[in-house]
Amino acid sequence: MSNSPLIAALLLALHLSLQAGLIARVLLRPHRDPASRIAWVVVMAALPVVGIVAYLLLGEVNIGRRRIERMRVTLAGMPDPAAAPGMEQAIALARPPERVAHLFSVGRSISGFAAVGGNRARLLPDSDATIEAMVADIDAARETVHLLFYIWLPDDNGCKVVAALKRAAARGVRCRAMADDLGSKQMIRSPHWQAMQVAGVRLARALPIGNPLLRPLKGRIDLRNHRKIVVIDNHITYCGSQNCADPAFRVKPRYAPWVDAMMRFDGPIARQNQFLFAADWMSHTGDDLRELLRRPLEVAETGFAAQVIGTGPTVRYAAMPELFETLMYDARRELVITTPYYVPNESLQAALCASARRGVETVIVFPARNDSWIVGAASRSYYADLLSAGVRIYEYQGGLLHTKSLTLDGEVTLIGSANMDRRSFDLNYENNILLHDPALNAALRQRQDSYLASSLAVTADRVAAWPRRSRLLNNAIAMLGPIL
Repeated sequence: MSNSPLIAALLLALHLSLQAGLIARVLLRPHRDPASRIAWVVVMAALPVVGIVAYLLLGEVNIGRRRIERMRVTLAGMPDPAAAPGMEQAIALARPPERVAHLFSVGRSISGFAAVGGNRARLLPDSDATIEAMVADIDAARETVHLLFYIWLPDDNGCKVVAALKRAAARGVRCRAMADDLGSKQMIRSPHWQAMQVAGVRLARALPIGNPLLRPLKGRIDLRNHRKIVVIDNHITYCGSQNCADPAFRVKPRYAPWVDAMMRFDGPIARQNQFLFAADWMSHTGDDLRELLRRPLEVAETGFAAQVIGTGPTVRYAAMPELFETLMYDARRELVITTPYYVPNESLQAALCASARRGVETVIVFPARNDSWIVGAASRSYYADLLSAGVRIYEYQGGLLHTKSLTLDGEVTLIGSANMDRRSFDLNYENNILLHDPALNAALRQRQDSYLASSLAVTADRVAAWPRRSRLLNNAIAMLGPIL
């Protein structure tokens, strides 16, 4: 008993040393905005035990040293994206107007891909039509089929893609499919996964979790590959928000239908998506795809300019919010955005408000019911400031609006997997395509109008009438945004 005070004092000293050390690490850690530093310091000071455990699990963007090294080695060995025969011609054909050319310069600074011309695309009607188009392209494939999805479910649409891959592999097409180990766990654990492997489809799990108890020792468990990439025969690709699943999305059926938008592209832009897929695939499997990346391109003399922008925790810091903010500040007449998850940093919120304040017709559409109540509450904490700046806010009533889209002045379009939240900014691997084509922009703008037709406008009076407890909850959760 006489040693009890001494032991207690030693434990307290150990705890205080650990707390002080982690607070110092928060303050010294690079690439962390001041709001995040303040939030973590407050949490660890106010909730010493819980705060320390939370920081050890979620405090740093770390996918693990081995993974970082594998990705570094993989990228260092990749061929120059501009060096493939025909790519120089594709780059020369990309002639966006001078007024928007700098937007593609920002994109190139992120992924290293130049804008390429000679592309064609169409916006697919809905989720089921997207799967049918993918299956048709897989059935027509001659050489390679590459797929990467964050969520791949063993439902009707998911199994249609499984069957198409098995058919393609049976006729000698080299099929490679990758799915995020967390988001696609139902498919990976289902008999369909093993059946694809038996049929000759090469499979990989993106960011495998392994033992969940030991995973935090090697890197954050919630850093995920959120990309949705399909590349067929090196010249057809898909990009948008849709996972490989039914709109009913049976893992979260109460929010159904999931409402997505996908585009099917044909042209040099597919080679850039191939680079993203190859980097992910090679860093996980060691299977060398560099020969595919060096093949000559077939470049059409007509077609629009487009550029793939891939982001993630091993890409330069703040790449995705910087792109969003650049587009917002560039708007002159109209800016229309749809996103299911809105938890911005201060600079992105300021950029969106600034767009409306300088007279740009600025519209943003959210789902009325969010599958994450935490994100939904955080998003609503920003409504009052957005409305006071002149941003028009709508909430979609027809299901969970999952489309991530941005249209700018009737000319420029951004579509892909990235949300306007800190997870997409810092934690997830994402893929988007930036393009300049008035016709395709008009098609997406029409789709955005269909969302608006099924939405209710959010007014300043409505927000002011929210109960105090709702505003308190929304603001409290938003305050924790930098650490979520």
